Amino acid sequence: MGVAGAGLVAACSRAGEPPKAGGSPGDGPKIDVPPLPAGATMPTRALGRTGATVSLLGIGGFHLGKPKSDAEAIAIVHEAIDHGVTFLDNCWDYNGGLSEERMGKSLASGKRKQVFLMTKLDGRTAESATEQLEQSLKRLGTDVIDLVQVHEVIRRTDPVRVFGKGGAIEALVRAKEQGKIRFIGFTGHKSPSIHKEMLETAASHGFRFDTVQMPLNVMDPHYDSFEKNVLPLLTEQSIGVLGMKSMGDGIILKSGVVSPLECLHYSMSLPTSVVITGCDSQAVLRQALYAAYTHKPMEPAQVEALLARTRPVAEKGEFEKFKTSTQFDGTAANPRWLESAKI
Repeated sequence: MGVAGAGLVAACSRAGEPPKAGGSPGDGPKIDVPPLPAGATMPTRALGRTGATVSLLGIGGFHLGKPKSDAEAIAIVHEAIDHGVTFLDNCWDYNGGLSEERMGKSLASGKRKQVFLMTKLDGRTAESATEQLEQSLKRLGTDVIDLVQVHEVIRRTDPVRVFGKGGAIEALVRAKEQGKIRFIGFTGHKSPSIHKEMLETAASHGFRFDTVQMPLNVMDPHYDSFEKNVLPLLTEQSIGVLGMKSMGDGIILKSGVVSPLECLHYSMSLPTSVVITGCDSQAVLRQALYAAYTHKPMEPAQVEALLARTRPVAEKGEFEKFKTSTQFDGTAANPRWLESAKI
């Protein structure tokens, strides 16, 4: 996924209002944090057919590398867990391993048992995937990772490489048999057709993924849509759906036609198991918590009105740079990650 989806970068506004101006999380003006509803609890959902239940809101790992100190990042994770967040996202390559290290420190105080821990690997060979997994286990300070996903399936060659002789899937299946991981998934942000090829390749090898992570946002239905082309396949197969890039690292907000709250509520209204968002400050986290606590499934008329508003600016993919550019392709900029455990 490269850079994880940004957290809320502007104050939550009323439905229909454009977002307030502001920079990236932590760099813009002070965020107006709405009070969390009294007595509210974090919604939970089933993670596909796995039998696991996870929080509707998931905390992205990339942005945990943004705070200046470990203490700040740990405080974000602890507050999220204390408010009912159980799903924690990460990746072997995020911030040179710092994101996993900070998450490991966050869970060292006994909170590991309270969360569903996920990370991702870039390695396409069994050897590189195994090496990266061992590094991730050490950084995260755990003997078992709940979910490990093949990261950035963004090339036509990825499905064949992952499932070929000596490919990464061999390492993940072996790790599952050894009890080092519980579930296996994959992620990608480039094209729904590549996601479909990955699912088809898996099926041809008698394998079915437990989860799939992909962009699901208010712009996606209008351009090379994951929601239209992949989401129905996942729900039919009871594969857990991990939604990401609800704000496209804040780029979607720059369209000026949608608010942060609308972005998250739209993604949460889809048949997602969890919506993952990056939080690099406690203020941003609290806004994300507010979105989850106040979420109610959008009515068809609300969805229609929101998509009508985003359509004119979304039809060319201008605000989904992860689809139309290499800006978010971490493994494209670092192809050695596919073959090595060195960052």
